[in-house]
Amino acid sequence: MAPKTARARRLGIALRHHREAAGLTLEAAADEISSTRSTLSRYENAQTLVNPATVRALLTLYGVAADEVAAAVQLAKDARKKGWWVEYSYLLDKRTIDFIALEAEATGIANFEPSVVPGLLQTADYIRAVMLGGPHTLTDDALEQRVHIRLDRQQRMTSAEQPILDFIIDEGALLRPVGGRAVMETQLHQLIKLGELPNVTVQVIPLNAGYHRGTRGSLHILEFADPEDPMIASVETVAGQMILDRPGELRTCTKIMEHLRTVALSPAASRDELFRILKGHHRQ
Repeated sequence: MAPKTARARRLGIALRHHREAAGLTLEAAADEISSTRSTLSRYENAQTLVNPATVRALLTLYGVAADEVAAAVQLAKDARKKGWWVEYSYLLDKRTIDFIALEAEATGIANFEPSVVPGLLQTADYIRAVMLGGPHTLTDDALEQRVHIRLDRQQRMTSAEQPILDFIIDEGALLRPVGGRAVMETQLHQLIKLGELPNVTVQVIPLNAGYHRGTRGSLHILEFADPEDPMIASVETVAGQMILDRPGELRTCTKIMEHLRTVALSPAASRDELFRILKGHHRQ
């Protein structure tokens, strides 16, 4: 099954919208193109990629204007293009692949991490240390492949189509010496450097903030350029990553992220805090 990319989701939403506007049930529309209700439902929910010819047939059936049909057909073609991550699909579980596919199309990414440095900000050595401490026993080759996957995900930060990136990190994650002191010092330097990029904001929640609404786990919120694309949230649990897209879940996640921004130090004060933690490393 193909990952639910933003393009596939947008196409599914359009197909459902136009079918409902035409007053057709799933059964009636499926009959007209010699398909089944379940197949059409999977198209609309982006669980199965729909081929361009089927998109043209459906939208023509729904009486959609020619220019909108052409745009949707192009969207169907784009949704079928393979992303760079496809070659690594044998290494990663489906939920992770789905998330990487969505992240690759997001124009805004907000990420809170309570225990580790955010993945998009990690150095190669920090990534290796995290992977070695993970639940999987990895060969050297598999470890390096996973490191490269994460480094590949970081390329968008400085690409021509830079997303807006907001990172909130609990201070506990910065005090934990993942990989040892030298690795952590290099990682802290990288956080300071990346925080200077115009599209990147780094905020730290100090330990003296006490208990806050993010102490239970990590949170991602992805936003997309097209207003037809609803945002996506993702939470990390002991059972793995969960992608959330229901309105109620998204409202809760958005409120939590807003709360974390208010609890965190300002970007300028966070930069000072990173330097302070770094000096503490040098004194050890």
